[in-house]
Formats: sequence, structure tokens, C-alpha cells
Amino acid sequence: MSEDLAGHHTVTLDLHGVTDKAGLMDRVARALALPDWFGRNWDALADSLSDHTVWPEGSVEQGLLIVVRGWQPYAEAQPKEWRIAQDVFTEAVDRTPSLTVALALGRSS
Repeated sequence: MSEDLAGHHTVTLDLHGVTDKAGLMDRVARALALPDWFGRNWDALADSLSDHTVWPEGSVEQGLLIVVRGWQPYAEAQPKEWRIAQDVFTEAVDRTPSLTVALALGRSS
């Protein structure tokens, strides 16, 4: 199924150099400008991705597209964590029709 993503508020989540869950959570918190009370755990990530009130300004009206770049080294180094992250992204997208998460296939340098 093809979606028209034009007009979506786009955030790039760059995971280049991330080697563990803490690093992933820090990058997500920065990329999405999550509040200080963001719990930096899988449940908190799922809740934040599904909660329009913590999304970047303008993204509620437009929908939010998160483009994940540089994820391959993290996925190779932490395959179990990466599977959990993918499950969290999928769950959030399933719960929130205005959210799209896309994995960029090119390797970041």
C-alpha cells in the first residue's frame, strides 16, 4: 500500500554511532524534543510515539514521519534490542494512524 507522505512533519532519527539502548533513547529524546520526564525505556518510548501532546510543534496537524538513519550498525551490535525497537515502532504506528516510521536503507557515514 502506498501512502502520500507529502506535508508530513518529518524528523530524522540518526542512530549513527549508537551502540546501546541508552544511546538510542537519548537520540530519540533529542530528535523528538521529548520532555525531561521521558522515562528512556521501551514502554515510555511506545507511549511517547503514540502521544500527540509530546510530538514536535506542527506535527499533530500534519502527521509525523520519523526517518531512522544509521540504524544498521546498532541492529548488528544489539540484535535483540533492535528487534524490540522495531516492535515498539510498529506498535506505535499501529496505534497512531498519523505516525509513520521509515527505516532509511542507505548507510550513513
